[in-house]
Amino acid sequence: MDIHQLKVFASVFKNKSFSKASEELYLTQPTISDHIKTLEEELGCKLFDRLGRTIIPTKEAEVLYSHAMEIIEKANNIKDTIGQFKKEITGDLIIGASTIPGTYLMPLVIASFKKQHPSVSFQVVISDSKVIIEKISRHELLMGIVGAKLSNGQLNFIPFLEDELIVVSSPSLIKKDKVTLEELIKIPMVLREEGSGTRREAERILEGKGIALDSIKISGVFGSTDAVKQAVKGGMGISILSKLSVADELKFKTLKEIKVKDIQMKRKLYIVTHKKRTLPAVYNIFLEYLKTHHR
Repeated sequence: MDIHQLKVFASVFKNKSFSKASEELYLTQPTISDHIKTLEEELGCKLFDRLGRTIIPTKEAEVLYSHAMEIIEKANNIKDTIGQFKKEITGDLIIGASTIPGTYLMPLVIASFKKQHPSVSFQVVISDSKVIIEKISRHELLMGIVGAKLSNGQLNFIPFLEDELIVVSSPSLIKKDKVTLEELIKIPMVLREEGSGTRREAERILEGKGIALDSIKISGVFGSTDAVKQAVKGGMGISILSKLSVADELKFKTLKEIKVKDIQMKRKLYIVTHKKRTLPAVYNIFLEYLKTHHR
């Protein structure tokens, strides 16, 4: 088997589709099928069960996938290492990020990094923390920045930055600048969806004060921070959001911060990697940059 065959196999495995692998690799479907057939003959086993248009990886394919990715990464590392002799760091970085760091932090971090390494290109995949963590667990991403630490023995969670969660309201809904916790839970609240790291951390902090989510009047649940902000601006209720995400609104006074007596809501943002994956050189350089410049 050669590296090209392994790349074809990895694409079919990841996409669970010959046609999607064909589109991703710019190869014809017959060429994709030939590579998989040759690999199956060489290994003496079936790699995919074909059920009509659906393909299901066999157990042998699952074992091969982790080894194939390791070989592909090592081959990419050789390319990256040779590139370092040119005194210029090159390569493609695909970083997963939950909504808050992905929208309000990573663009600035990447812009700063590219001033030092202009030949590095970036793609940022934004979703909620749970989805990003699952993608790293499934080897679909090599690195992520998330706002919640989920229990997963396969992953490294490296503390990155401290973020503050604050209560926000429209200036017209609540006139006070400070409330008690008892007053807070009587006010309708707008929340992010369940997979959100911001929501998970808010729930954890409130539960630590003996307040269950079902004791709060929830006026709406939205799938993005921007939608939550618009709902709060419209007077639908208060919300608990990252201070990073409402910096502009606080500055221009379209939202106001409501202090809560006797409670501080801080959380960590984490860099996530897989314990069994070897990071290519360009990823390691970016990781060290994050550790050094943004803690």
